[in-house]
Amino acid sequence: MKPFSRADRVAGQIQRALSDILIKETADSRIGMATITRVRVSADLRLARIYFAVHAGGAGGAVDRQAAVEGFRSARAFLKRRLAPELTLRYMPELEFFYDDTFDQAARINQILKMLQKEDAVDHSSIDPK
Repeated sequence: MKPFSRADRVAGQIQRALSDILIKETADSRIGMATITRVRVSADLRLARIYFAVHAGGAGGAVDRQAAVEGFRSARAFLKRRLAPELTLRYMPELEFFYDDTFDQAARINQILKMLQKEDAVDHSSIDPK
């Protein structure tokens, strides 16, 4: 049994190369702060689903997210051309970009836990120990 399939290895190559391209060669500010969190490649290596997160510096998280999605859509051809020489594949996979909301969910859960912790501290301070 193989520990990783070829699709998993290609996904890792795409993630590393695409992250490098975003850091060094992308001038589009909409995707410049994006982080590639995960890449899934189909078994036939024809489709790559690329998941990304965007650091939301301000209150416009949803606006930043939508701008990044549009930025990736407009840069798809450029990214595909730049990725092709990095990968030794007969066919370059089609690239699809999706926003990864895992970090948003984790931040929301963390915020709820902090709120519950504050409420719990207030409840315990009102009890008079005797």
